[in-house]
Amino acid sequence: MMRCLGIDPGTRRLGLAYGDELGVAVPLPALIQADPTAREAALAAVVQARRITDLVLGLPLNMDDTAGPKAREAEALAEKLRATFGLPVHLVDERLTSHEAEATIPKAKRREVRASGIIDSRAATLILQDFLDEQFPRPEGDEEAGMNE
Repeated sequence: MMRCLGIDPGTRRLGLAYGDELGVAVPLPALIQADPTAREAALAAVVQARRITDLVLGLPLNMDDTAGPKAREAEALAEKLRATFGLPVHLVDERLTSHEAEATIPKAKRREVRASGIIDSRAATLILQDFLDEQFPRPEGDEEAGMNE
């Protein structure tokens, strides 16, 4: 059974999402610990508690498909996660996911919500859903199956 943890990496927060063979990504509370060591320990606790089999990490490519400094940071994090957990790490293009996630929050609340990590976890959910959709494609017409019964 595949149990995936989606990660939207950031310097201050890690957005998280969970998904499995059901093919649906759901947000988890973001890791917002100020101390990187505490954040890493919290990540290890989530990986262990959820018996994660695969990590899905957002890769922030530039709009022209090149890898800038943030993408290289994500690639380095992927290597660190592989070494730490001994799990496969899948990199998924995350362009515009944070923007898309933030657009779901009313403008007046964005500042307070940003610090909570909700936007980061929503972005992680979008990243993971993209991965799950590739792994477990729905049969043609499945979206409408059962609706006419």
